[in-house]
Amino acid sequence: MYFVLNLVLTLYNKIILSLFQFPYPWTLTAIHTLCGAIGAYLFWRFNVFTPAKLGERENIIMILFSVLYTINIAISNVSLNLVTVPFHQVVRAMTPVFTILLSVMFLSKSYSTMTYISLLPVVAGVAFATFGDYDYTGMGFFLTVLGTVLAAVKTVVTNRVQVGRLKLHPLDLLLRMSPLAFMQTLVYAYATGEMAQVREFYRTGFTWTLAFALLVNGVIAFFLNVVSFTANKKTSALTMTVAGNVKQVLSIVLAVIIFKLHITWMNAWGILLTLGGGAWYT
Repeated sequence: MYFVLNLVLTLYNKIILSLFQFPYPWTLTAIHTLCGAIGAYLFWRFNVFTPAKLGERENIIMILFSVLYTINIAISNVSLNLVTVPFHQVVRAMTPVFTILLSVMFLSKSYSTMTYISLLPVVAGVAFATFGDYDYTGMGFFLTVLGTVLAAVKTVVTNRVQVGRLKLHPLDLLLRMSPLAFMQTLVYAYATGEMAQVREFYRTGFTWTLAFALLVNGVIAFFLNVVSFTANKKTSALTMTVAGNVKQVLSIVLAVIIFKLHITWMNAWGILLTLGGGAWYT
């Protein structure tokens, strides 16, 4: 479910940003976090879960987690403007490697030799699948690597707050994180000038069809977050990052079909390599 919803949302975001001429990623993220907050609140009111009682230290952890969530998106968006998309995707494909390093260094985890070997085609396959114009600035390189490290940290921390001492229910985690991330996202949208652009767009290009499309997009994002947190809790941070890499190459396949894109034999080889590596890892 995580894999399918992740793939659907990736392609849906592409449609929203291009087909509906709505190039406002921070506003889109704000809609996602708002739907996450509303959805989690409704599930709480209908007694689907009971929020845990947290102390001051745990609440600070939740605030820091929401900041990590927002900064992770911010760094990714900013770095994408300083490097080409293929380079960005290749560096982000290294997330499983950073996840292993963090787990070994800070959580004292260990992995089998076969697990390490299976990650090689998963990472290398993305490089071949996205092979193209690798161009970047010094700052772009630094921010892309930083964003990849933060993505790994977020995945590891998500796992720890659900299976560690806190043992938060996935919906409980979403209820606490989403409102904070929503406010932080709005602040960033305002600071970058995107908010003013959205207000102008609302006066000139807003339609109820777009409003409905954004609502459906937010609902998908909510269920993706729920399934993502649940899957992370029941598997591991590393498994989630490997699934993310496999999703990345499958999104290329679907983009070729839906948006009529063209790929080379090297790209096709990379897609097969990553899919095979994902199966091997499993």
